[in-house]
Parts: sequence; structure tokens; C-alpha cells
Amino acid sequence: MAFWKNSSFLSSVSHAVRDGVALLVLAFDFFLLVSFLSYSPHDPSWNICVRGVPDNLMGVWGACVSDLFFQWFGLGAWVWVFFGFCVFVSIALGTFVWFWLRWSFLLSVFVSFFSTLFSEKFGALLKMYPPGLGTWIKEGKISFWVGAVLCVYGIGCSLGLFLGDEFLKKWIIFFSRLKSEKEDAQNMQEHVQGGSTDLKSKKDREPLKISKLSKIKEEIIRAPSIYLNNPETALPPLEFLTRNPGKGLLKTEIAQGSIDRLQNVLEEFGIKGKIVNTRPGPVVTLYDLEPAPGVKSSRIISLSDDIARSMSVLSARVALIPGKNLMGIELSNVHRHMVYLHDLLNSPFYTDFQGQLGLALGQDIAGQPVIVDLAKMPHLLVAGTTGSGKSVGISSMILSLLYRLSPKQCKLLLIDPKIIDLTVYDEIPHLIAPVITDHKKALEALKWAVQEMELRYRKMSQLGVRNISGYNQKVQEAKKENQPLTREVQLGFDSENRPCFQQQVFDTEFLPYIVIIVDEMADLMLVAGKELEVLIQRLAQMARAAGIHLIMATQRPSVDVITGTIKANFPTRLSFQVSSKIDSRTILGEQGAESLLGQGDMLYMASAGRVMRIHGPFVSDEEIEKVVNFLKTRGSPEYINMEIQEEDKITGELLSQQDALYQKAVAIVYQDRKVSTSYIQRQLQIGYNRAARIIEQMEKEGIISAPNHSGKREILNNTR
Repeated sequence: MAFWKNSSFLSSVSHAVRDGVALLVLAFDFFLLVSFLSYSPHDPSWNICVRGVPDNLMGVWGACVSDLFFQWFGLGAWVWVFFGFCVFVSIALGTFVWFWLRWSFLLSVFVSFFSTLFSEKFGALLKMYPPGLGTWIKEGKISFWVGAVLCVYGIGCSLGLFLGDEFLKKWIIFFSRLKSEKEDAQNMQEHVQGGSTDLKSKKDREPLKISKLSKIKEEIIRAPSIYLNNPETALPPLEFLTRNPGKGLLKTEIAQGSIDRLQNVLEEFGIKGKIVNTRPGPVVTLYDLEPAPGVKSSRIISLSDDIARSMSVLSARVALIPGKNLMGIELSNVHRHMVYLHDLLNSPFYTDFQGQLGLALGQDIAGQPVIVDLAKMPHLLVAGTTGSGKSVGISSMILSLLYRLSPKQCKLLLIDPKIIDLTVYDEIPHLIAPVITDHKKALEALKWAVQEMELRYRKMSQLGVRNISGYNQKVQEAKKENQPLTREVQLGFDSENRPCFQQQVFDTEFLPYIVIIVDEMADLMLVAGKELEVLIQRLAQMARAAGIHLIMATQRPSVDVITGTIKANFPTRLSFQVSSKIDSRTILGEQGAESLLGQGDMLYMASAGRVMRIHGPFVSDEEIEKVVNFLKTRGSPEYINMEIQEEDKITGELLSQQDALYQKAVAIVYQDRKVSTSYIQRQLQIGYNRAARIIEQMEKEGIISAPNHSGKREILNNTR
């Protein structure tokens, strides 16, 4: 059984079969040529029954076959000899010469009908050959309608072969889109007329496709049903993104010559093995190499530069294929195909994606879209030199979130020390603060993120949930039932030693996801290296359950920027082209990123450690500007006052009675007869730490009591 499963044996058998079929086609083509050359209308055939030896050199079979072809195609039968030769060349080379096959079939049909039209003018020339199918129709030997069907069918097949399968695919896609748009328009119209505002469950809620309605001026792309009736939360349409013009479509056919050439190159360097499979992509082509027993994989990996030079390509990358006895050799294509973000966001991989924070990274080497969930990563570390496509890749990630989530579902905190890359997104409604370009403010913003994380953990702990999804689910259920969220808290014991309980009411506020994007981490590390490392470590370790996620990018993936602590807390990493093998090992733990082609070519390493090559989409400044201008018309941002910057400066100092906020807090306590840190924080709209210090000062001055075993305080002085 092992002998029959041997790949080299199967390959040799396939080559032998292919050569045999090629010889049979050549023999039949030679048979047609000799039969046509020695054709005589007086030979015995399907239409003439005579005695005697035929003049045809191929005997009775040659006379019958030639007569059949001339009866059907007339002079167009000669084109079939050329057609057979093209088939022979295609099989012998291992490719399919579509160009010559299309032209030969088209020419045979037209020559057959033209010979009929001009039979009277060229009668002497066509006298010895039957006129073909066209004369049968002309003279009424077959039904007019049957002939018309045959004509239309023949011309349609000829045009189909001539124009190619790409043209037919475009027409099929065009009519399928018209059908889907008509169905979506009917569904949307029923929804508008019915005015239904019922919320579906998460499983039953299906986003809408693009619909063109004359009554609706704006298109809502993939908007959840909860936001359909609010125009301020409408998501941007896909028309703002550049469509794929359809030129240079991906061809999945690989010439056998390139496979044989790579095989010879490997043998020249002493690498024994067999190319068992090829997978072409928009930028590179992957060749699966099965090394012979005893060949070390490290030796093949070290020959990547020599393989690229021998194959006359820009770069070559060699890597192991997990779970298989194969080595992957990635060679750059001669003609590179651009990846468009419009194709990614319009694909079912994105529209049907079930994750919370879907990021459209690009296409893999097979041309399939790659959509990942930032919520499961839960953080992403990005590296790449100038010109590698890192900034464009970050913009495509941001647009992936803007096209999927409304400002109520996702908030962005953008930090751009370089000032030029992320400032274009300023004033969109998804921001919780203006785009931060100052180093000190960036550090203060990260401190606020840590404080927000701790506050969210306290809220989730009070409700008894483990993550932000469970918290938001309880909030939605409470709003649906029109009942506040409450928890039973023990206050103490009564005179008879029985426990006393009270219902504590919580705020029913939806907690959005917060995505923090830092475009250049190296500049921040120069200003506050150790302090920044501690903040990043704190957020990376704990912020996942609180719905806070980081995307950190740097141009210099050195060990002083990507420290061991940061690297350990970012298991998911993304590397564009880097300058050296050392930088590649720093970001990915292995070499290969230095051999990338740039312009969005990247290596993506998931938390499991498997590296995948992805080709990122291109997003122009005009596309970003259109999306940003659209979002600005849908609402203004609600900036959060990050008072953490002032609290760090006054840490350890007590508030005095002359503080206006302190006096206001005391008045609120006496007026409302309520006291708690969260209550003071909400009433004065200040940070948690400052509210806690106000409570401590009230306790020291005897205004309120110390907290009991359940955390409740009592107001001691009724007058002041």
C-alpha cells in the first residue's frame, strides 16, 4: 500500500498518462489532415453508397470522417485540424492554450456560414466540397426554427469561448446581484411599512445587504436592527471605498515549467524532494515541497536567498507547514494584484463574521479574505519599517471597526506621536478624546484607561458577571423589562439580632468596547519607558474582560522598545517588512519578515504561534476622508474629561474645606441624605480617586461615619 501511495510514483504515472493522451490526439489530428487532403466526393461515405476502393488515403474510415466534417462545417472543417494541434500542444505543455482554442472554434463556425453566403460567387472553388450546415438551412432541408436554434447556439458558444469565462462570470454575478438587490428592497420596504421595532435575538439578527431604494436616500450597510431607526448611528456605505476594477483577475493555473524549474534549482543545491502542490495567490505563490528522508529543514530555510536569485524573483520565504511533512516555499509573482478593502468588507467572511471586533487584515496566499476578532486576541502588537504598509494597515483596521460598529458599541482612543497618520480621524463620533499627539497626554490617557478598567471591574463584580458581554446582556434585559438593576445588600442587624437587607440600585449604562491604538510606541518609550511599560503590562493582563483592547505599533521592533514584559503580554503579533532578521525574531520569534515584499505584505502570528502570510488591502487618503466626513455628519464626539492628570499631581495631599468641589460634595450629602464614593463621582462628574479622597476627608471631619461590614456609611451631623 505504501508503494501505491508514494507521491513520486503517482507523479510519474500522471506524466505517462498525459504523454499518452497527447500522442493519441496528435495521431487523430494527423488522420484528419490526410483524410481532408485526399478527400473525394465520389468515395463511399455516409451519403454515397458505391462499390470500389476509395481514393482516400485513410480508406473507408477516412472517407466517412472527412465527408461528415465537410457536410457539417464546409470549408470550416479545415480549422479543426488546427484545433486538434492546439489541443496537442496544450496537453504536452501541461497548460491550456485558451486563446488558440477560442479562435479556432470561432473561425470554424464563421467559415462554415460564410461559405454558404458566398457559395454562388465562389462556386468553382467550393464545387468539390459540401457547402455545410448553412446550405441545409438555406435550401430548407431542415426546419427553419431548428436551424435558427443551431445558429444561435453555435454563435453563443463561439462568443463564450472567445470572450472567456471571466466575461461570463461577470454577467452571472451581475444578474445574481440584481436578484439579491430586488429581494433586499422588498424586505426593506416591508420593514419600513410595518414600522416594526422589535429586537431580534443575536442568532436571528441578520445584517442587511446593500439595497438601492428610491424612497431611501442613504444606504445602511450591515447595521444591526437596534440602530435602524436612528439616523445618527447609520454606518457608512461601501460606495466610499474603491471597487476592484476587475483587471488582472487571479489566475489559478501554474505552468508546469515553473514547477520543474524550482525542482531543478533545489536539486542543484543538493535538496532532494518533490513539489506536491501549488497554491497561487495575489502576491505570492506557495509551493509545497515534500523533502526526502534525511533532509534538514534548517538547510532549506537557509537557502531562501539563493532560491530567489535562481528563480529570478524578488524574494523567497521558506517555512514549515505545521502538522504536515511539508515545507512551504513562497515565491513572489511577476505581476502583483492589488487587494481592495471594498472586496474584504463586501465578502461573506466579513458580513457573516460572528466576532465582536472584526478586523479585515487582508487576503491570504490563496486569495481568501482574513477576518480576525480583536476581542479574542485580545491585544495586537504591530511592527514594520517605513514604507512597509504599516500605517495603511492600521487605517484598514480602523475602517473595519467603523463599518461594523456604531459609536454606542465601540469607542476609540487614538494616540499618534507622529501627528500625521491618525489625526485625519479627529472629531468622529467614535472618539472619547481628541487624537492625542503629545507624549505627556498620551501617558495620562493610558493612566485613565487603567482607572476605567478598574471601575468596570467593580461594576461587573457588583452584578456578578465575568466580562463585558455578560454585563451588557444584563443591562439590555433590564431595559427591555423596564426594571432597574438591583442587588440585595446586608446593612446590619436589628434589635432582635436579625439581619437587615436593602436593595441597592445600579446604573443601567451600556458599556462600549474601547480600542486604544498607538501608532508609534518607540517615541513613548523614549519619554517614559518604565512607567509606560507598567501601564501597558497592566492593561494587557487585565483589560480583556473589561472590554478594553490595545493595538500597539512601532517602526523599530528592537528589544529596548518591545521588551520581554510587553512581548509576553502580546501573544498575537503582526509584522510587516522589517530591516533585518534580528528584528523579525524580536517581533515574531523567527525570521522571515525581512523577506516580505512591502506595500502591505505581512506575517500574522496568532496566539497559538502559527504564522500566516497575509496581503493587506490598500486604502487611499480620499477613501478615509469620505468615511470620516460621513461620520462627522452623523454626530459629534462625546469627549470624556480625563482628570487622572490632575489627581497624580496632588496624590497624598488632603482636600481642604475651601475646595469648591469639597463644599459642593458636602452640600449634596446633606441635601440628598446619601453618601458613597460612586454617588459623589456621578454627581460631581469627577474621577473615582478624587471622589474617594473627598469621602475620606468627610470621615476625618466627622461628617460621615466609617464604613460598616457591608460598606455602608451613615451621616453623623445633621447641621453644619
